[in-house]
Amino acid sequence: MNTTIVIYGSSTGTCEAIAEKIASKLGCEALNVQDLTADIVAANQNLILGTSTWGAGELQDDWYDGLKMLQGADLSGKTIALFGCGDCSSYSDTFVGGMGELYNAIKNCGAKFIGAVETDGYTFDDSEAVIDGKFIGLPLDDINEDDKTDTRIEAWIAAISPELA
Repeated sequence: MNTTIVIYGSSTGTCEAIAEKIASKLGCEALNVQDLTADIVAANQNLILGTSTWGAGELQDDWYDGLKMLQGADLSGKTIALFGCGDCSSYSDTFVGGMGELYNAIKNCGAKFIGAVETDGYTFDDSEAVIDGKFIGLPLDDINEDDKTDTRIEAWIAAISPELA
């Protein structure tokens, strides 16, 4: 089986808790992006990347250095899945925009991206994370829709797991 790691950036702990939940279900480690090294990237075939969203749809602060490191790493042939945390009520016009920024920064890295999610069932006005009518990863609002988080994670993991093997 290919090695997998969940890498997250979290300011309040919400994205960290979700990353740990995803890692537990996948049987792998969750790592704060602050601790990410080129050796860790090289050692893992599958990268599950998660970020919270701040301000007007911006990436979580710790990810800026992490992105520089990822952009300098060889990601060709790797499999990447994304998840993002956001607030679909207060920030419905930039919902999970951080996930969109993460994708845009590394989309041309040679990796295979998996885990797109239909927008059905989500309430939002706009998102940089929607491409061709789908979210580019798993969007979660653990503040306003916490009752849907576990179900959404389970469905997403079931969808991506075969591609991580």
